[in-house]
Amino acid sequence: MSARVDRERAPRRQWPTLRGVRRLFAACAILLAATSLAGELEDWVRARIAAQREAAGASPAPVTHTTWREGKGPKLPGFVPPTSLAPLVKAVRPGVVNISTENEGTTRSLGSGFVISADGLVVTNNHVVAHAQLITVKLADGRDFEASLVGRDPETDLALLRLEGAKDLPFVSLGDSDELEVGDWVVAIGNPFGLDTSVTNGLISARERVIGMGPFDDFLQTNALVNPGNSGGPLFDMRGEVVGVTTAIVSRAQGIGFAVPINLVKELLPNLRDDGRVERGWVGISAQEQEGAPDHTPLVTDVYRDSPAQKAGVMPGDRVVSVDGRPVERYQQLLRKIAFRGPGATLKLGLVRHGKPLEVTVTLASRPAETAIKAMASGGRVDAAGFTVREVEPAAAKKLGVDRGLRVEVVTPGSAAELAGLAVGDVLTEVNRQAVGTIAELSVAWGLSGAGEGVLIKYRRGDSFRYVSLMPR
Repeated sequence: MSARVDRERAPRRQWPTLRGVRRLFAACAILLAATSLAGELEDWVRARIAAQREAAGASPAPVTHTTWREGKGPKLPGFVPPTSLAPLVKAVRPGVVNISTENEGTTRSLGSGFVISADGLVVTNNHVVAHAQLITVKLADGRDFEASLVGRDPETDLALLRLEGAKDLPFVSLGDSDELEVGDWVVAIGNPFGLDTSVTNGLISARERVIGMGPFDDFLQTNALVNPGNSGGPLFDMRGEVVGVTTAIVSRAQGIGFAVPINLVKELLPNLRDDGRVERGWVGISAQEQEGAPDHTPLVTDVYRDSPAQKAGVMPGDRVVSVDGRPVERYQQLLRKIAFRGPGATLKLGLVRHGKPLEVTVTLASRPAETAIKAMASGGRVDAAGFTVREVEPAAAKKLGVDRGLRVEVVTPGSAAELAGLAVGDVLTEVNRQAVGTIAELSVAWGLSGAGEGVLIKYRRGDSFRYVSLMPR
């Protein structure tokens, strides 16, 4: 009885029905047919590809991509990927300093600088120490020194300091900024926002940038981060040599900074150390870059009377192509090559006149103030008498005690103006009894005197008016 009970409790087997068997056979048939068709299709495609290659005379080969080039070739020549900059920073950081100044008892500015000699000569920006009554320099090792101003040059924003009582100081080496190329790695070290010896790195983004800071603009552009407080700090190349002095920031952009090339600094250092200022040479021409000419070489537009250029035979229309045999490509280059030679120096100007090359020798004079040069360029000079004037603004004229007039900016030594007693700062109010307040009025009044006749000038000096008669040469 128990056996019968077990059979009753055991589950019954579910045998497929005839309809299910038919469906299973149909699915298997479809699968076999698809597999067979796919195989036949693949064989057909392979055969067609082989036939086309054979017809084109090409041997069968695997298909490769030609849309791009795989980067598995040899390394770029001359390129070494940078690793850590820590060894470089550790070697040069002791020569970087923090500069603070005081004026009338309050801290005025914070900036940076770098030591260039063991006895404590420090390079920084002029605007960091301008008008300072007390200058304090802090080294990376924590020592403080009081510094004195040795020399400065506002036109390039450079200054040279000396640390009082310093000796055996760590100092940096100066490199060659002419060797720099766009894309070279550089490191800036300074004190942005008073944070001592902060380090940033980047690339040289451009060279010979003119950004409107002054007549001698020649900046390196870099994306190494530069912030307030970095001014005057060094820009190092990958040899640990200073290649620039960080000096300018574009406030409306991020990641753009500028530095004075160290080769320009080296040109100025002897004058700053020995004389406290820079005496620049002057040739006495106005020039502009000639569009369409090779390398935009400068075209002489004006030659000032009795200037070194006139004495050497330079003429308007000449194209300046070289200085001492070195090519000149732009007016800024010509200006710098002349200015940094100093007064009394002689140089050879390579010219092109009417398509023919020639060379003249020029002995440089001392460069006048920028205001005087601007007055000359605007026609505000009286060459025959040897002085230069500029128009006085109405507000300034009122303070000088006149309604209008022309202020004397330059008096040429040995000229008729100097012999007659005119001096810088005198304000001309009348010429030949005619009121003058503009350059045009001066020209008309001056022309009232005939050849060989004197020119009567009324001018104000201090609180009184005076008259003088000039005899133009």
